[in-house]
Amino acid sequence: MPMKRPGTPAPSSADQAASGQSASGQAALSPPAAGITVPVSVSRWSTSATVTTAGSAVAVGVLALAPYLVGTNITQPMVTLFLLAGMASLWNLLAGYAGMISFGQQAYLGIGAYLVWLVTKAGVSPFAGIVVAAAGCAVAAVPIFAVLRPLSGGYFAVATWVVATCFFLYVTNQLWLGGGTGVSLAGQLSGLPPVVRQAYTYWLALALMAVIVAGVYLLVRSRFGLDSRAVHDEPAAAAAMGVEVQRTRWLAYILAAVGFGAVGGTLIISTLYIDPATVFSVNYSADMLFMVVIGGIGTMEGPIIGAVIFFAVQEKFSSYGAWYLVAIGAVAIVVVLTAPGGLWGIAARCGWSLLPVGYRVRGAPAPWSPGAAAGGGGDG
Repeated sequence: MPMKRPGTPAPSSADQAASGQSASGQAALSPPAAGITVPVSVSRWSTSATVTTAGSAVAVGVLALAPYLVGTNITQPMVTLFLLAGMASLWNLLAGYAGMISFGQQAYLGIGAYLVWLVTKAGVSPFAGIVVAAAGCAVAAVPIFAVLRPLSGGYFAVATWVVATCFFLYVTNQLWLGGGTGVSLAGQLSGLPPVVRQAYTYWLALALMAVIVAGVYLLVRSRFGLDSRAVHDEPAAAAAMGVEVQRTRWLAYILAAVGFGAVGGTLIISTLYIDPATVFSVNYSADMLFMVVIGGIGTMEGPIIGAVIFFAVQEKFSSYGAWYLVAIGAVAIVVVLTAPGGLWGIAARCGWSLLPVGYRVRGAPAPWSPGAAAGGGGDG
């Protein structure tokens, strides 16, 4: 029992409370004093992200060896898968992050494809023409978005489709662009053996997919990613907080146009032929919408998953005619009804995050409450 000096009065309950002691002699819990900052750990990375990026790099390296190991009956469909994954990621950048739903990105597929054809006619390698296609689409996107910039929501989506239709009508009526019959690269690439051409095309599509996915990921992890999500959620509130709304939308639209131009250039190299009715078709936008929605819009993992599912359904049912569309519609209905956030949304709710883009607070202390201080908690 503690001794007190003679003549020293026993401390009162108020004195004990002020000194942090309870009547029973135990330390009482109290809230942090005003002005004291409790340190917490904020992380943007995780072990699963390290494993995912390392695994992805290894996977790309292994896939690059495919032309040496398998035949064109395998590599040709893989080119389609790579292009689908690239288009889904680009469309997700627009709609999932920047909040601009577009039904007209096929305009840049067509511009890129025709630019590759034009530079090839001038004697430039079609593979080098991919750079011209991407740059040309960036230039074309500036005046187009200047017209579309005041629009939003459904008006923006319909206007983008109208722009793509205008390009379709223009190319169809221009004989120097092949008119409605389209153009071919067969003559320009006749000097390459088919196996070599297919291998080059495969490597081009693989590299393009890797650049697009990595580029979008790095972009949404930058300040642009924070700004674009704010613009997506509420543009007026984002502007009030100092976000440059129009600058963010400009950047997202032009970068997406660059990517779609490169995809369009790769498309004509792969098929050796395009016509305006196909390359400017709104079916491309429907495919991109399907892939992003069923995978998970506004996520990095979702569009990749959606592209794989769409590719699998396409390969399985495309030979069944109308049943192919029935299969696509059935998958879309089931996913929308059972997982409104997409398939990756289910995994995200379970705490999975393979490619994190936001911030996560770790090691934060439990909030103080008067009940905890008075009752002493329940954990013992």
